[in-house]
Amino acid sequence: MITFLSGGTGTPKLIRGARRHLPDTGISVVVNTAEDLWISGGHLSPDIDTLLYLFSGILNTGTWWGIQGDTFRTHDELLRLGIDEYIGIGDQDRAIQIARGDLLNSGHTLTGATRILSGRLGIAAQVLPMTDQQVATLIRTGGRVIHYQEYWVKHRGSIPIEEVIRYAPTGPQATTEVLSAIEASDMVIIGPSNPVTSILPILECEGIVPALMDAFVIAVSPFIGDAPVSGPAGALMRARGLSPDSRSCEILYHDLIDLFVQDIRDPVDVPGSLKLDTLMTGEEQSASLAKVLLASTRS
Repeated sequence: MITFLSGGTGTPKLIRGARRHLPDTGISVVVNTAEDLWISGGHLSPDIDTLLYLFSGILNTGTWWGIQGDTFRTHDELLRLGIDEYIGIGDQDRAIQIARGDLLNSGHTLTGATRILSGRLGIAAQVLPMTDQQVATLIRTGGRVIHYQEYWVKHRGSIPIEEVIRYAPTGPQATTEVLSAIEASDMVIIGPSNPVTSILPILECEGIVPALMDAFVIAVSPFIGDAPVSGPAGALMRARGLSPDSRSCEILYHDLIDLFVQDIRDPVDVPGSLKLDTLMTGEEQSASLAKVLLASTRS
């Protein structure tokens, strides 16, 4: 069993490659839920949905979010009616969000709702929310506090970040399912996702760090030089007083990991790291990277 810690688009690309070497029944994914929010009557859980769509074969791998071939008639009509739905939600994607919202309102936990949706989509892998408690990543900017989705999607990451805030009124605690998956794993891979908004929310869940201390853990850097491969990780790292590079990423994970991987093109020196081609421009490159990482558990 291999467990991934995942958020954003970097780790799902790596998981796509790992599926070339592992059956889905041998994969568990602990997923960031700090970017979830209720919108237009549905429950949006973007990082969970990317995994659901990947494992069910319907993910739009051109954008790495949403469903391939989805239409946006409802979204367009909402905009015409003056509703500020700043996230472009596809019609099929919206159905998943409405179904999840209905399950949550009926008393299911997020873990339970995800399990039900996984079953209905024919998914054999374990897709596990990091917690069943409310968590949100917020951005302080211009004297106000906004949800991370508003910062990244509505404002396209163009406004200054004064502070990154994690709002978690009742926790958060890792679920029993998450801790059991880590304990049962031959390897845990922290994928090349945004450290501040994708991975740290998982590590901040009570129980995760002790579980990882007993596991064999590999972390893959999302940085090449002083910039992330994609997304706003650079600005978010600077907002935490860290340089946006592999050295700072390794420092964040240092006490938890057995092996740190950075890109062969990365000029930043991280002592003891393994340098591989981590720029997953296609499925073959993802599969090649995954093959080397998975072999590490047997070496």
